[in-house]
Amino acid sequence: MMLGRPEEYRKNVGLMLIASDRRVFVGCRANQPDAWQMPQGGIDKGESAVEAACRELHEEVGTTKALLLRESLRWISYEVPAERRPPYWKGRWRGQAQKWFALAFTGSDADIDIHAHDKEFESWRWIGAHELAGLIVPFKRAVYDAVFEEFADLIS
Repeated sequence: MMLGRPEEYRKNVGLMLIASDRRVFVGCRANQPDAWQMPQGGIDKGESAVEAACRELHEEVGTTKALLLRESLRWISYEVPAERRPPYWKGRWRGQAQKWFALAFTGSDADIDIHAHDKEFESWRWIGAHELAGLIVPFKRAVYDAVFEEFADLIS
């Protein structure tokens, strides 16, 4: 549920990249050891959510080898604790409103290059969706629960 005014939330996309065995891609954030998450990123001015998703897949995962399966029906929002808000937000946002995309990975592990662009992730792995809840930061858990519920048929 979104708290506050919509303009207080940065528009963002999230990506559930799904391997053929139904495990999902997660990366450990480069600047936050032990903070695992699925790829996500802001929507640039003039960019659609699906265009942002494609760009973020290439930037954060280093591949374009994926097929779009589904887009979330609604925006899913969360608050970022004040002490965790990035400095480049400059106080403009209190959290993020995300559109999520489920993608089928069509490549091999050799096609993934997390160092292809800006280094978002220190490391990565494939995990079962049920394993992720214990790895992500607490303030994102409700988002992940909603995403897993919406895309349950793709990962179970």
